[in-house]
Amino acid sequence: QVQLQESGPGLVKPSQTLSVVCTVTGDSITTAVSGWSWIRQPPGKGLEWIGHIHSSNGKTDVNPSLKSRTSISRDTSKNQIFLQLTSVIPEDTAVYYCNNLNYWGQGTQVTVSS
Repeated sequence: QVQLQESGPGLVKPSQTLSVVCTVTGDSITTAVSGWSWIRQPPGKGLEWIGHIHSSNGKTDVNPSLKSRTSISRDTSKNQIFLQLTSVIPEDTAVYYCNNLNYWGQGTQVTVSS
């Protein structure tokens, strides 16, 4: 059974970099059907797609509204997916989720505040 586990810093100060990790068990991040997405949900708002990394080649697609600040990468030896968001602002406060088709992690809350 595929399981996704996000982990993050909890609290990040404005202008700093947010880093979140998704650890995958039960499937390989290089061969899984579809790829791996990062999605977030700000408080009181809907889900926002951040970006995606393809399983086969590691290429990424990123939401144009976040592209200048977003980096998605992976460590195939650890079966992990990474999200980095630079120059964070309070509006980046959200629960950050890792997703593959119908599989979701439990999410990790990240708050941007001084």
